[in-house]
Amino acid sequence: MQPAPRLDVQNLTCAFAGRTVLRDVSLTVAPGEVMCLLGPSGCGKTTTLRIIAGIERQSSGTVRVDGRTLADGDLNLPPEARGVGLIFQDFALFPHLSVAQNVAFGLSGTRSDKARRVDELLARVDLKGYGDKAPHMLSGGEQQRVALARALAPRPGVMLMDEPFSGLDNRLRDGIRDETLELLKEEGTAVVLVTHEPEEAMRMADQIALMRGGRIVQQGAPYNIYNAPCDRDAAAFFSDVNVISGTVKGALTDTAFGQFLAPGHPDGTEVDIIFRPQHVKIDFDRGGRGPNPTPLDGVPARGIVERARFMGHESLVEFRMDFNNQILKATVPAVFLPKPGMALWLTIRRDRCFVFAKRPDTTTGR
Repeated sequence: MQPAPRLDVQNLTCAFAGRTVLRDVSLTVAPGEVMCLLGPSGCGKTTTLRIIAGIERQSSGTVRVDGRTLADGDLNLPPEARGVGLIFQDFALFPHLSVAQNVAFGLSGTRSDKARRVDELLARVDLKGYGDKAPHMLSGGEQQRVALARALAPRPGVMLMDEPFSGLDNRLRDGIRDETLELLKEEGTAVVLVTHEPEEAMRMADQIALMRGGRIVQQGAPYNIYNAPCDRDAAAFFSDVNVISGTVKGALTDTAFGQFLAPGHPDGTEVDIIFRPQHVKIDFDRGGRGPNPTPLDGVPARGIVERARFMGHESLVEFRMDFNNQILKATVPAVFLPKPGMALWLTIRRDRCFVFAKRPDTTTGR
């Protein structure tokens, strides 16, 4: 049985100076669940977060936490009355207060109660003994943990995080990110996290809401969004993609790589067939099917190596294809650096391709 949502946002719309920036945004987040709002700059992610927090007001729609209405057409509770925690990219620690005073800021109760809560949280974020230090004495990662402790201190049911890890060194980011989410899940906090980085969303989220132009265009588990994108742009947002074109005839599309199913598209429809570089297989002759052939592999097509680069954990090879002079990319999880001008044969997994009706303004490529 699904737990009742801790955060319930329904049909948020928001306009500034006559310009609509959010259109009918709805999402629910359960206790201990992480929802990532993912999308390019200007798509409405931060506006959604600010409306949930009470910093901005929606034009229409409702925000509820544990069934309690925070905002609707009539009501608009101020941020301090919402029981919602906030963590932003710059941490926003008070420079004139100590670490302990920062964590205690906004806590109510007796001095001893507040001191116990501060000590408990500093221990949980591995900063025991840091209470008397000033924020400027801490590293970026330590400041982030102080900001987390301060946001958790009042025991909010919902935590809103606006790209909180983007300012951290790459070597620290993964560890601090994982520790933060573990703590939030232990507290049963519903988390809404804004990011523009697909890898971060895939790593952190239980659910992803992919946003574009003020709307949620697709919502679901990371695996489902990655492997069943709603359109070409959704596929391309998560990785490089290759695009080849064709025309539907009898629910099939003929290409240099063989026939592809195009269910739901009427005959004569021009379509784009989208596939990721990691789903391209490379062989040295036309008869090969790579080391692990499957019946789903398409027909081999010849390409000439344009360039090859080692990327640290894989090799990226770009080919100019004989059939239409188009550049296609392939990745190999090893060191594979064929020389420019070398002819190789490519196949693609038909079960790893997405077929979408061609947009009038699209061109081949990403």
